[in-house]
Amino acid sequence: MSYTLTIETTGDEVEVAEGQTILDACLRAGIWLPHACCHGLCATCKIQVTDGEIDHGEASSFALMDFERDEGKALACCARLESDASIEADIEEDPDALGIPVEDFEGVVTRIDPLTPTIRGVHVALNRPIRFQAGQYVNLTVGEEGVLTRAFSLASDPHAPDAVELNIRIVPGGVGTTWIHEHLKEGDRVKLSGPYGRFFVRHSAKAPLLFLAGGSGLSSPRSMILDLIARNETLPITLVYGARSREELYYHEEFEALAAAHANFRYIPALSDEPADSGWTGFRGYVHEAARAAFDNDFRGHKAYLCGPPVMIEACLAALMQGRLFEKDIYTEKFFSAADAQQVRSPLFRRI
Repeated sequence: MSYTLTIETTGDEVEVAEGQTILDACLRAGIWLPHACCHGLCATCKIQVTDGEIDHGEASSFALMDFERDEGKALACCARLESDASIEADIEEDPDALGIPVEDFEGVVTRIDPLTPTIRGVHVALNRPIRFQAGQYVNLTVGEEGVLTRAFSLASDPHAPDAVELNIRIVPGGVGTTWIHEHLKEGDRVKLSGPYGRFFVRHSAKAPLLFLAGGSGLSSPRSMILDLIARNETLPITLVYGARSREELYYHEEFEALAAAHANFRYIPALSDEPADSGWTGFRGYVHEAARAAFDNDFRGHKAYLCGPPVMIEACLAALMQGRLFEKDIYTEKFFSAADAQQVRSPLFRRI
């Protein structure tokens, strides 16, 4: 059984299977709805149901209060249809969004590279090509029972769609990443779905590009930069990438080679905790400090893309804004666990 969902905001109609969430049905139809945590906790995906019956599912009573339910509001990531329905949603049109439908894929792990002591590069050959915008992510399903599903950014070039690369950092106490680091091996079969996310290059802006990344947050910027170079982009491109020490700085040689081969690409690595006697001659400090030094604290005219730990993103947001670059020119992607989604968002930045 399925129901018809009408999105009054856009006029689209979507078939929703019984038991399928509104968000999943829309994404698989290539229609983007605002969302973040996908656990019913952050309220980013709040919609207005104007007609029809729904089941609110596991929506938190804090993210969706009783009076809001009475007013017909729902969380798209949890809500399931019980009849044909109509909704209104806060959908921002973006000229650079391709609206690629989410699909399911199967794959085989062909290689696992130890990129750093805590990050593995997992290469997966797919059963069919995946279409995605550089910067987007997939949900990877692994585990002996095939029940562990986690979100990981795509680190590979979208011009090579038959395989993907995922840079996976082990999270202390994290069941999924621990299993991947300790048990996943070459030849294993995995499943993934995607692409997800609204983190992609705004090509139509025709503005110099600034990428600020830390840790495994390098995944999306790497994909974006590889895509830009494949497109023969001539605008200035700067990557500022931060790690604690040299052993945690991965793809360093690749970016150095790209900078040497492409005059419009500048690569600035920054180490925040490298031993003083190591011989490191690059920048010592944090990503936002390296960016300030490189641009003399003036970021005007750029489009900035941030990906990394929350603390890094907060520091970079403050630095960019102090350097006269503001919200409309800054893009960031944050992954939310069920615990993360309960944290207060930055008062400086609304776009997720």
